[in-house]
Amino acid sequence: MTSLNKILEKTYEKHSLTKSEIIELLNSDGKELYKYSDRVRQENVGDGVHLRGLIEFSNICKCSCKYCGLRSPNNRADRYRLEPDDIIKYAQNGVELGYKTVVLQSGEDNYYDTDKLCHIISEIKKNDIAITLSIGERTREEYQAFKDAGADRYLLRIETTDKELYKFLHPHMDFNNRVRCLKDIKDIGYEVGTGCLVGLPNQTIDSLADDILFFKSLGADMVGIGPFIPHPETPLKGELNPKNFDMALKVMAITRLILPDINIPATTAMETINPMGRIIALQSGANVVMPNILDSEYKVKYEIYPNKICLNEHSGKCRNCIEGKINSIGRYVSSTKGFHGEK
Repeated sequence: MTSLNKILEKTYEKHSLTKSEIIELLNSDGKELYKYSDRVRQENVGDGVHLRGLIEFSNICKCSCKYCGLRSPNNRADRYRLEPDDIIKYAQNGVELGYKTVVLQSGEDNYYDTDKLCHIISEIKKNDIAITLSIGERTREEYQAFKDAGADRYLLRIETTDKELYKFLHPHMDFNNRVRCLKDIKDIGYEVGTGCLVGLPNQTIDSLADDILFFKSLGADMVGIGPFIPHPETPLKGELNPKNFDMALKVMAITRLILPDINIPATTAMETINPMGRIIALQSGANVVMPNILDSEYKVKYEIYPNKICLNEHSGKCRNCIEGKINSIGRYVSSTKGFHGEK
């Protein structure tokens, strides 16, 4: 048995890895790794795929992250924000399409204060669906208010645990505050989601291993892994590396090995780089897909990175399309809300 197979067998049994073992897996070709991660996925969360209806309700953002098209210095972005009643209507449309979870995502837009967001959450919750928030850094008091209003999950990606790289990528933001937010979210009782970008300039294999260990130490319930795709209206334009897909897939697969029963999305960014990206991810450890349920006029404006897929598809067609792809690999759309460990 090779050294690589010994690591995989040990991880399959104990769901733990040392940093050096993670690095060895990241340096492998991934073939054996994907077999094991898919097996762990099947045994721990089953063959069901949880669909989350994504509502990107504002592309206005106060931050200036160096890779994101929503960054406040991007004067070419066509900005929009949806009013609370429109957000609630989109969520109701999602329910009619069969979604058991909606994800409310936006830039860091202070227009949506605690009262507005609590109203939106409580109205959507009347539809008996799970609600995930992805709206950035807030105070502990705000997180508590959103939870009390009915929010179930909160997604806040760390992006990188390399403090110097984090500082370079996120001007005017504080790594320690990001971690504080995640710990508050966890402590309050949300299912906590985080994740990282893979292929960032000056990112190392060593720091990717640290990212994976961070997910484990946090006790994450959801982890989203995306290949780095810089927006052309950012300082990091032109930094795209086609190898980012393969490395992102390996990071995702290793995360499945050490956190066997969490939710892991097959991210849209993976399919932006590889036409079969989400299917490959679903066959390598992922169990969640997040189709966008907005109208096309808003989809095209929420441009974190360029060339996103499905921008001109109607939300109903998009849902049917992804269900067809899921069925084509012998999987099925789950009828549950998809909480941590729920098949």
